Amino acid sequence: MGRKPNGASSIYLGEDGYWHGRVTVGVKDNGQADRRHVQAKTEAEVTRKVRALERARDDGNVRKAGQRWTVAKWLTHWIENIAVPPAIRESSHAGYRVDVNTHLIPGIGAHRLDKLTPEHLEKLYAKMQAAGKSAGTAHHVHRTIRTALNAAVRRGHLTRNPATLAKAPTLVEEEVEPYEIGEVRRLLKAAEALPRNSARWAVALALGLRQGEALGLQWADVDLERGALRVRRGRQRPKYEHGCEGTCGRKAGYCPDRRQTRPDTSDTKSRAGRRTIGLPGQLVTLLRKHREEQATGRALAGQLWEEGGWVFATATGGPLNPNTDYHQWKDLLKAAGLRDARLHDARHTAATVLLILGVPERTVMAIMGWASTGMARRYQHVTDTIRHTVAKQVDGLLWDADEGAPAEVERALSEAN
Repeated sequence: MGRKPNGASSIYLGEDGYWHGRVTVGVKDNGQADRRHVQAKTEAEVTRKVRALERARDDGNVRKAGQRWTVAKWLTHWIENIAVPPAIRESSHAGYRVDVNTHLIPGIGAHRLDKLTPEHLEKLYAKMQAAGKSAGTAHHVHRTIRTALNAAVRRGHLTRNPATLAKAPTLVEEEVEPYEIGEVRRLLKAAEALPRNSARWAVALALGLRQGEALGLQWADVDLERGALRVRRGRQRPKYEHGCEGTCGRKAGYCPDRRQTRPDTSDTKSRAGRRTIGLPGQLVTLLRKHREEQATGRALAGQLWEEGGWVFATATGGPLNPNTDYHQWKDLLKAAGLRDARLHDARHTAATVLLILGVPERTVMAIMGWASTGMARRYQHVTDTIRHTVAKQVDGLLWDADEGAPAEVERALSEAN
């Protein structure tokens, strides 16, 4: 009988009375063959184990050799070495880190990575919600662990991702009620009384820009002659560190010598987000007026003015803080005498206006910066205006026939009979 080729599996009876099997499943990091060992009391049983290991090897489902990761060790490695800027956005990294340190490591960190089950994750989500955390927070944690474990699968530390099998926390999506056309006009009228940046809200309600997109606009992105606006970047929330080595006793954001550690803006998240939008004539007029008012403010500020080219700026020319912008939106709603709503609901309102106008879906996607048609269903809502319009159309079609139906309707009815 000839000699078996190198790397072939072997089965033999050991001196300890057990049957042993060895299977080559790949190559270790040091270049040596990765030989896995199985054993059983009988030859038939060890043969089954060897064949199963060979099938797993051929299917690419053998866990990579090396240290046995715990969930805590893997998540720490992932958040510090893999899921880091610039590979991902700083805001995404900050959200991942909160999930990892606050929920995942304390909740499931002691488990061995290859022994983690969907049930472990589902129990964690249930425990979080029982402790008062929202379904949205638990769902965010689910997305974080799923992303982290996907990286473990790609690197061979896991053969499958238990988070893809776990049932994600159920999210109850709140029904958004966009503002009606009359309410939008009231908002725009109230915005006219603002001392600065009144056009900010016309941009939000007419074009549906995200908050970061609107605050990240620079005059170089606006062509008032052609009536077009380019979206290329988004404003980021400021992040600071102490400039006093922590001696002030305050949080970093309130340190007298604070230093900003995050850029003012970042590029849009997707290709669809980088877009050019046509400007309505009235909005062009508002932006021209806004630019003149800003020039007056620049002259009044004198040496205090920070020239950054921002379309919507502070009294000294700096970029607007998203938190300040949020509170100005709330104040605007009160001034207009309208019900409370999220700032993001202005985007829902703009999308719904496009629905009322009958703008084709593909064009809506280009204006709003969406990559999938499913986003239209999320953002475009059937308002009272649409309901009443449809009701009138149905009324005219079904009940006005005796008074003379349109010729095409009569023809269709006769053909049907």
